[in-house]
Amino acid sequence: MTGEPIEDLTIPRAGSTSARRLLSATLRPLLGELGGLAAQVSEPVLRQGLIGLLGAVRAALVVDPGAVWSALRRPTVGVLIRCLRGGPEVGLLRELGATLASELAVAGGLQGPLRLPAPPRFVCLGARRCFTVGAGELLFAAGSLRHRDGQGRETTLWPSEGAASHLEINSSLMLALVDNNPLAQMEAHPDKAGNAIDLGGQTAERWIAALREALDIIAGHMPELRAEIDVVLQQVVPVGYDEQRHLSASYQEAIGTVYMSLHPQAMTMAEAIIHEFSHNKLATLQEQGPLLENAFWPLYPSPVRPDPRPLHGVLLAVHAFLPVARLYESMIAGDDPRARRPEFRERFAAIVAGNSEGAAVLRAHAKATALGEPLLAEISRWDRHFAGGSG
Repeated sequence: MTGEPIEDLTIPRAGSTSARRLLSATLRPLLGELGGLAAQVSEPVLRQGLIGLLGAVRAALVVDPGAVWSALRRPTVGVLIRCLRGGPEVGLLRELGATLASELAVAGGLQGPLRLPAPPRFVCLGARRCFTVGAGELLFAAGSLRHRDGQGRETTLWPSEGAASHLEINSSLMLALVDNNPLAQMEAHPDKAGNAIDLGGQTAERWIAALREALDIIAGHMPELRAEIDVVLQQVVPVGYDEQRHLSASYQEAIGTVYMSLHPQAMTMAEAIIHEFSHNKLATLQEQGPLLENAFWPLYPSPVRPDPRPLHGVLLAVHAFLPVARLYESMIAGDDPRARRPEFRERFAAIVAGNSEGAAVLRAHAKATALGEPLLAEISRWDRHFAGGSG
């Protein structure tokens, strides 16, 4: 648990540490889950490799704990651990071992050599590389990564030249050209079929420029929330281009990753970043337990979806669109030139109305758990704020 209740998870107060506290609270349980995985593996070579990895993690915690926590914070590592909660799966375990070990090796966090069976492919965000290898084993050491095939021939994988799998948006956020999320093709939105990587015929440079522009809008009018984005998000996965609408997604298991389509309007991109980032923040809280006692049944109308949604979905929507409303409000108060356009005011009014509708559904039907009570209270405060009452 994070100690005192989090009361600004929707819109951060000045100097807020809520997002950082919640993200940190997700990491130690991951370490515990990692420790239980090796015991479930029946394949001797993989089991021995994972036992060696656990020993390497423990040794690094003594000498360089930052390297361990940074590696566990990688969405490419955390998503694999969370996807293994349903039980051991050999392919995912091989990939997890290589992914975590490579992050520690590239960061210089390993205190000794480490050997693991090689998966067909694994991603290392620290190296910004996706490694595709054949059968054999991987040899890890501080600052180096090699592959040894069945005939004993070794190839240096890192450091070495190679095409980048991730391109820099800024110092903490990357555009992902590969994705290791096993759930990426599972999609709940009725207008979308999965989240395969797709630049939509646009250049990576155009994607990066658009994302930077959107992030600058957020920084200029909601600096506290922009700072939280740097803490939580690490990669944007591109999923197409559309001039008429915007589609985005995120996953409870993939904290630190957002899936976004590219849209020509900077405000639409800013909205999408805030929306999916908010889902990521809520995911860190949900790692501690359920927020509603009646989260998934029955279904209710949603202010932002064409299909009826469980209260969990309504909660996700209102929590994500309240900070979007705050962005519009702040831009109007700051006399941003974009805020002078009639369509800007119309969009703001529509967002506020949708939030009000969703908040009313939550007030009428949601049964909050102790963990969810502060969140629903915060949502009610902001709903009153936008309705002209006390904030």
